[in-house]
Amino acid sequence: MSDKSPGFHIKSEIRVLGIDDSALICDRIMIIGAVFRGGDWLDGVLRSEITRDGMDGTETIIRMVTSSKHFVQLRVIMLDGITFGGFNPIDIVKINEETGLPVIVIMRKYPVFEKIESALKHLPDPEKRMEIIKKAGEIAEVTNYIDHRARPLYIQWVGIEKEDARSIVQLTSTRSNIPEPIRVAHLIATGVVFGESRGKA
Repeated sequence: MSDKSPGFHIKSEIRVLGIDDSALICDRIMIIGAVFRGGDWLDGVLRSEITRDGMDGTETIIRMVTSSKHFVQLRVIMLDGITFGGFNPIDIVKINEETGLPVIVIMRKYPVFEKIESALKHLPDPEKRMEIIKKAGEIAEVTNYIDHRARPLYIQWVGIEKEDARSIVQLTSTRSNIPEPIRVAHLIATGVVFGESRGKA
């Protein structure tokens, strides 16, 4: 995605909202937002629901963010992937436009778009879903060094320059190669659904 915010000022306690979804155990999927100061302090938690394999993820995230008391302090939104609740695609360009906040997508692996496109054929509006996914644009690698070992992940971004997005990801990755706002959102989401956190955080 083209860069839109030159000179983005990154403070050590920049307010970042990380959003992840819960397990696919029913038709309504919980999403959790974790508000962090940098990669150190959890300031708040947001909650909403989206439709499994639906098309309501983008609007739900916009409402969740803009209606929160934390909204005025937020500087960045992070998403765990470009689809939530199965294949509910998230339009990061629209989120950026509606909230005025940069959006960074975190991916543990480089996406295989051929497999995604094949899976979408089994759902309504496959072309529209794929268009939203591709709209997120360029993918870049970010390397975090955890315990002196290189741990790569991948990002997409909008409303911020690539190097600033990379810097924020590295700043907030204090306990693993996954930024804390995303890692903690995942732990909370799975813990609420299962009674105990599960999966890779």
